[in-house]
Amino acid sequence: MTKYEKISYERDGDIAIIAFDDDKTLNACGVDTAIELLHAFEVAAKEARCTILTGKGRGFCSGANLGGMGSGPALSHPDSPPDAGKALDAFYNPLVTAIREHPHPVITAVNGAAAGVGCAIGLMGDLVIAGKSAYFLQAFRRIGLVPDGGSSYLLAKTIGRVRAMEMALLGEKLPAETALQWGLVNRVVEDAKLMETAKEFAQKLATGPTVALSLARQCIWDACDDDFGAALHNERVAQRDAGRTEDFREGVSAFLQKRAAVFKGR
Repeated sequence: MTKYEKISYERDGDIAIIAFDDDKTLNACGVDTAIELLHAFEVAAKEARCTILTGKGRGFCSGANLGGMGSGPALSHPDSPPDAGKALDAFYNPLVTAIREHPHPVITAVNGAAAGVGCAIGLMGDLVIAGKSAYFLQAFRRIGLVPDGGSSYLLAKTIGRVRAMEMALLGEKLPAETALQWGLVNRVVEDAKLMETAKEFAQKLATGPTVALSLARQCIWDACDDDFGAALHNERVAQRDAGRTEDFREGVSAFLQKRAAVFKGR
């Protein structure tokens, strides 16, 4: 198994659990961390049926590692004008794209701070579960930058233009309970129950019809961008593919026999 420096990876049956694990930086997501996360999601895609992303220690992710920006790979000549967007192209955008295009459901279990790019990553989950002490912070204005990691898209699509503007322009902490009221997260639970709850959700997903769930999440992500006609077409194609799986046949048999279905992910 690959050894990571900034994150951890473990398996619990068909569930992959990926965690930020750099407590000294409050789990900052530097370039090195983004590279490790991308690899971990690639591994999880091959060997699990549901993935949980969380943070160990005091928080989920405090944002990009500003203190370590000079230690990463050079992305441009030192005499060229600075371009803070190059790291997005090279590392962060591929990461959030990989999460969106993951072949099975992703749950984010957000503990403590989810700030900056950490806020975006925390909101990338198909299901977002937050501990009561969690908060979401678009911290970019504090350092003279703009929301990234897909933040502008995720916020505008999820909570609307007005509230997205509030988070981005004012840069204030959004507590977990308010995030729930706004529809930004699915559940808020006691901090001590966060991983237990995430695993309960993950178990339901990992024992479900994997292909159908993958196609469902893909249709919903695509529907955020498509018009109604395109959504209908995507559903039609996905239904064809889901209807060709063993899990579909098992589901119908179980329904007719009035028993619980045993899905195998095929």
